[in-house]
Amino acid sequence: MNDILAFLAVAKEQSFTRAARRLGVTPSALSHTVRNLEARLGVRLLTRTTRNVAPTDAGEQLMRSTGPLFEQINAEIEKLGELRDKPAGTIRITCSDDAAEQILRPVLPGFFANYPQINVEISINNGFTNIVEQRFDAGIRLGEAVSRDMIAVRLGPDWRLSLVAAPGYFTRHPAPRHPHELTNHNCINIRHAYGGSVYAWELEKDGRAMNVRVQGQLTANSNIHILNGALDGIGIGCLPEPMTRPLIASGQLVEVLADWCPTFAGFHLYYPNRRNTSPAFSAFVEAVRYRQAGAPRG
Repeated sequence: MNDILAFLAVAKEQSFTRAARRLGVTPSALSHTVRNLEARLGVRLLTRTTRNVAPTDAGEQLMRSTGPLFEQINAEIEKLGELRDKPAGTIRITCSDDAAEQILRPVLPGFFANYPQINVEISINNGFTNIVEQRFDAGIRLGEAVSRDMIAVRLGPDWRLSLVAAPGYFTRHPAPRHPHELTNHNCINIRHAYGGSVYAWELEKDGRAMNVRVQGQLTANSNIHILNGALDGIGIGCLPEPMTRPLIASGQLVEVLADWCPTFAGFHLYYPNRRNTSPAFSAFVEAVRYRQAGAPRG
């Protein structure tokens, strides 16, 4: 059983190094375990090259047949938490860094105090993560990006984009009065983790939509780094308005083209449509659920 679990970890990660880190063993020990399993079964389960590790046809068959069984075992074990006085277990969440900062950070101290036997593991990923394949309990995305086959729970209100830069930047460069003038500015781009494309700024005014591809010296895949770049006077950043609001109020940032910045559906927690969820996960959902403006989340 342990050897099969080791194989599944390597096949999923497609790397002995990453799988070993996840399992808390050395890569050489993990490789030895998988080779022993292959010897006992009499078939090659993994194709190994200098760069990649991938399951063979036999490995794919073993993944399909045993993977769901182990997931079911884990789910049944987690359900034993129902027999305890308080919910317990580990909840794995994937989200972007700004979602973790805006949504989870304010909630977690009180949540941990109320549920000392619940652990939360946050995996920062600014791309689109398949939470079923990656075995996350849930993810956080904008409402419009949540797949229809998922249950979605609103975590916050709708928000609009905000184009900002440090005051010092605008002393050197006149503030743009129209989106076309952004091409004359040093703008901070964001590169999507999925596909590797650079995000074209989505702007809109009076029903007229405009996607602007900007240029600049700094490109990042994290809104936190874009915010820091704007604060450091590098250029204009395109960010969620909740991140920029307090900094605009304090004078650390200056907003431009606000009438061109569209509104998006707020962050949502999404997870598979399963009938049975653990008490720990149900408690987490209630803690982060958005109720109304100004109301605490639990």
